Formats: sequence, C-alpha cells, structure tokens
Amino acid sequence: MKKIILKKPGGLQNLTLVDADDCTPGFGEVCVNWKASSLNYHDLLVALGAIPVVEDQIPMSDGAGEIIAVGEGVSQWQKGDKVMSLFFPNWLNGSPTPQNTAAVTGDTIFGTATQRQCVAATALTKMPAGYSFEQAATLPCAALTAWRGLVSEGGLKAGDTVLVEGTGGMSIFGLQIAKAAGAYVYATSSSDEKLEKLKALGADHVVNYKTDENWGATIAKHSGGGVDHVLDAGGDATMKQSIAAAKMGGNISLIGVLGGFSTEIVLPIVFGKHLRLTGIAVGSGQQQMDMIAAIDASGLQPVIDKSFSLENLAEAFAYQQSGAHFGKITVVYD
Repeated sequence: MKKIILKKPGGLQNLTLVDADDCTPGFGEVCVNWKASSLNYHDLLVALGAIPVVEDQIPMSDGAGEIIAVGEGVSQWQKGDKVMSLFFPNWLNGSPTPQNTAAVTGDTIFGTATQRQCVAATALTKMPAGYSFEQAATLPCAALTAWRGLVSEGGLKAGDTVLVEGTGGMSIFGLQIAKAAGAYVYATSSSDEKLEKLKALGADHVVNYKTDENWGATIAKHSGGGVDHVLDAGGDATMKQSIAAAKMGGNISLIGVLGGFSTEIVLPIVFGKHLRLTGIAVGSGQQQMDMIAAIDASGLQPVIDKSFSLENLAEAFAYQQSGAHFGKITVVYD
C-alpha cells in the first residue's frame, strides 16, 4: 500500500511517496480503498506549506473509493459500497460550529492521498449513480461549495441570474448547477478560448475580464440592473467587480481567495445595494447528500481537465499552479 506524506515546511518537493501499513476498522469505522482524488486550491495551500499541518501529514480533501471492510457497530455500509469523503467529516447536518468544523480532511486530520484508510462510517456519503470513482472525486469540495452557495444558502430558482468567475472546478460546477436549475448564467475568463468552452457548457453571456476592466458594471448593465447570485472566487482580485455586478438585494457567496486573502470593501455601496455577503466553506454531510440527489436527477457530468497518478501528485499541483486547466484536475490511484 502506498501513500503520499508532506514533509515540513511544505513545498511540492516535500510531497513524498512512501509505503504504508494496512488498516483494520475499529468500532464505528469502515476501511475504504480510495481510488481517486481531485485537486482544490485548499489542497495546494497545504502542499505549499501556506496552511501549516503536522509532520508527515497525508494531504488531499477529496476522495472516492470502495468500502473493503466494515467494523463493528456499522449498519449503514456494506463491503463493496462506493463512497465519497466529506471535507468536514464531523459536520453532518445543521449549522457549522467550531466543534463540527474543527476536523478538516487533508488539513487538521489525515487526507485521502493513500490507497487504503479507516474512517468513521459517518464521514462518508454514497456516490452519484453511474459515476466513476474519478468523477465522484471531483465533488466533495468544489461542487459542494458551489451547491451550498447557490442552493443551500442562496435559494437558487429557475429564472435567476448567476455570475461565475473563472474556469476552476468550483466555478464550472456553479455554471452547471445553475443551468440545471434553469438560471441565466454569466461567466468570466481572461482567455477567449476558455470563454468559448464556457459557452459550450451553457453559459448565456461571457465576458473577458482582462480586456474589460469594468466587467462588473458591464454585467450589471447587460442583466438590467445586476445579477441575483455571485460566486466570488477571486477575493481581492474580484470583490469590487462582484459587488458592481450584483443586483439590489443580491447574494454574493464569498468562496475563493485566488486573488488575495484580504480586500477593501466600500461599505456604503454594500449598504445601498442591500447586498448579502455570505462566507462559504464547503458544506455539511446532509448538503452533500442533497447535492448527490440533484445530480442523480439532472445527470450533471463533471468537467475533468487532466488526470495524474498518485506518485505524480507534485506534478499535478504544478499543473494547477500554471492556471492552464479548465475544470477539475484529478488523481487516479492504481
């Protein structure tokens, strides 16, 4: 059995493939044979050492695999069941609390960059029907974040207008979820080639934010006063434009920090537009199950850009840093 560990102080050169002992599930646990994972910006920050973790931490928050052993006291799973990880394995339902969000897969607890692992039986959900392990591994972080921002917190409904920013995994899932719900979607990118791909996925109107510095105002004008929902992925790089693009009473989900960890907000504009700004950090187990039910009903298919092997995880992160990807980058285990 193989696993990836991260040596301090972090850095892609400190991601190390090592042998690992097999595991036996204890009471209330199952043993999962992880088959695939996918890369998120949070995972990159862990790998680079920007989020400090313990020595020899196993990274990666996303995982999809098959249960190969069931411990005593477990009735909801059987050997052979196909399952997905939870980003917050102790946040099963209800509102987030300091207690139920303290454990973060691949951060404060061991992640899924290992071929086999024993976890609490409650720390998993089923996979969507008909999904491969690689497809399912794209969902627990990026897709659930978009789902919570638009549906769980945003109350998305048919006829709403939505803005997604960039072409990373969360934004692509936001586009797909919004279109499945019958929304009108605006999408941005700095690449005309990627804008064409966004349109092919169903984006109704696209804007190149590199050639239009005031893209927020452009979208507000085109939408007749602003959009209902914004998935803000860029933090400091996008917040001013996200506020400009939102309609009076609109909802902005603060999801990403790709363009900076802090930003300045002109408060009178937020007050005057009666905006709702909501911080979104992935979601609960129940929200993940709700999302899976919607995927089963809609037939949504993840967009996978490129796949890597477990031993080439550092190479996968380097590709993520290049910004060349469109959708999700996956890691498929042998």
